[in-house]
Amino acid sequence: MEFRTIVDIPKLAFQIEPCEEILLVGSCFADSIGQRFKDEKFHATVNPFGVMYNPASILHTIERYQGCPRIVFLTLGTNHVYRLKETGEIVDNCEKRSAALFQEEILTVEKCADYLRKTIDILRERRPDVQIVVTVSPIRYRKYGYHESQLSKATLLLAVSHLTSDILHHPSSIYYFPAYEIVNDELRDYRFYAADMLHPSEQTVDYIWERLVEACFSPSAKGFLQEWQPVKQALHHKPFHPDSEEYKAFMDKTMLKVEDLRKKYSNFVL
Repeated sequence: MEFRTIVDIPKLAFQIEPCEEILLVGSCFADSIGQRFKDEKFHATVNPFGVMYNPASILHTIERYQGCPRIVFLTLGTNHVYRLKETGEIVDNCEKRSAALFQEEILTVEKCADYLRKTIDILRERRPDVQIVVTVSPIRYRKYGYHESQLSKATLLLAVSHLTSDILHHPSSIYYFPAYEIVNDELRDYRFYAADMLHPSEQTVDYIWERLVEACFSPSAKGFLQEWQPVKQALHHKPFHPDSEEYKAFMDKTMLKVEDLRKKYSNFVL
């Protein structure tokens, strides 16, 4: 008997290599996964201009950020945006200014898809071989109300579906990773949430990371993670007697392993 549903994640047509450069832009869920990439020694740039919750703000980041690595993750949080009444422009951060200065707007499926297409066009223009992974954050937005939050997620999911089925925009290099479905359809229990009952717990992020590694990482990248894990644990070890000869010998041995990783993986930087 099976007591839970497992979300199927097809193998992607590309693979992430060890210590590769990666750009992650989007909601605070992108921050969580981006930190995992950093912890595992990938060259990850995460939200260089702050957290971006909606497709319009993600586009603004890509317009401002001049780099373009081979791998880009875009994490969508909501279809709600705020326009500055004075200019009509969508702002990415209200900067604690009075709410009276802004007008809230809800983007349609078509608008969301259009912002994403523009984002992808910019990335492709900078780097034709770019591989783009789109996710929808599983984090719910209490301030919109839970029903409205679900409608927002549905809008984003439909926009991504339009995008990945758009032959004119070469869907072979645009992929959807089902983080939203993993949390809502596979884990489906409040024990997988943080204390606020809205954000995924650390355990949940760990599990999504495992599924991401399984679906997206090359054999070499998986091998690197296995080799790096004991070294990482050794480097984070807090000794009772840091001046002891035993600990010095332990660290000397650990640094030899670090040097071995540098020789084996050219992009590895401690």
